Amino acid sequence: MKKKIAVFEGDGIGPEVTQASIKVLDAIAKKFNHEFEYNHGWIGAAAINKFGNPLPKESLKMASDADAILLGAVGDPQFSDPNIKIRPEQGLLEIRKKLNLFANIRPIKSYEATAHLCPIKLQNGPVDFVIVRELTSGIYFGKSSLNSAGDEARDECFYSIAEIERIVKIGLKLSADRNNKLTLIDKANVLETSRLWRKVVNSYEKVNKDMTFDYLYIDNATMQVILNPYQFDVVVCSNMFGDIISDESSVLAGSLGMLPSGSYSESNALFEPVHGSYPQAKGKDIANPIGSILSAAMMLEYFGLLEEARLIESSIDSMLNNGLATEDLKLEHKIGTVQFTDILINLIAKVNPANGSQKQNELVG
Repeated sequence: MKKKIAVFEGDGIGPEVTQASIKVLDAIAKKFNHEFEYNHGWIGAAAINKFGNPLPKESLKMASDADAILLGAVGDPQFSDPNIKIRPEQGLLEIRKKLNLFANIRPIKSYEATAHLCPIKLQNGPVDFVIVRELTSGIYFGKSSLNSAGDEARDECFYSIAEIERIVKIGLKLSADRNNKLTLIDKANVLETSRLWRKVVNSYEKVNKDMTFDYLYIDNATMQVILNPYQFDVVVCSNMFGDIISDESSVLAGSLGMLPSGSYSESNALFEPVHGSYPQAKGKDIANPIGSILSAAMMLEYFGLLEEARLIESSIDSMLNNGLATEDLKLEHKIGTVQFTDILINLIAKVNPANGSQKQNELVG
């Protein structure tokens, strides 16, 4: 298989973890006889410093032309002043909007080896659920205004049935491959947009009798993630509620460096770790590359390369079970970003691949 990948290393530790992911992808390509072509572009603070724009036109075109996008991280302390007009995060919002990356899928998975890092005691072992967040509408993309006196502000939250349906359909597809349970997180007791979300999900519940549907208000849902995360299988939610619940859920893994994500349109996809740019660790060889590498594994799934993705995941599991990890995970053997990547590549090389790994991805479309 031959695929063209747009690479945006971004800011802070972004280049380090992205380079680790490319090394792993190269190891997979060599082992399974694939060809991955990488085109490197600019985004975020790095793009502002070089071009004065957080997402240059050339970067957007490169992303549009690619089969998929691999992103490191966006953000830099030099742009922390809220009054600055041009900010690194604008590049990320722009690429989501221009490519219509409307669905963000974030697997929430914890590990036995890192259970000691979870701030709550997981009574029944590791958790494993998926959050599907709407990404290009809602209050983050609605009209906003501030009156001339500066003492009144307004943010509009807008959703259409079509925008909601395409998220729910993805949730249903994921649920069918898991435990046939879908949970909607909303605030339908207060918000009209949430009542529309609930109306849409209710309509699918009526025709999917073999599935279990659950409905939680966002305030209760944030509590339930702590009290009983095992009740969740696939969660669907609006942009802002997805932002809240996915960040909260990420602590179950013990480190932000562990979790991947994928953002999808009907014709493209972007993959990135959930963590930020972590500028304090830049250039110190201590960044945890697991989230980025697992994001690359999600990219392989998107390409239909399921065996290849599973091989990456099982090799990471093996390393963690043997106490090999970067310093943030506090395991027996503390190793750097580069050494972690090299050991992982060696593990991948030792496995004999089976045949028949390819299966067409049907998440979006």
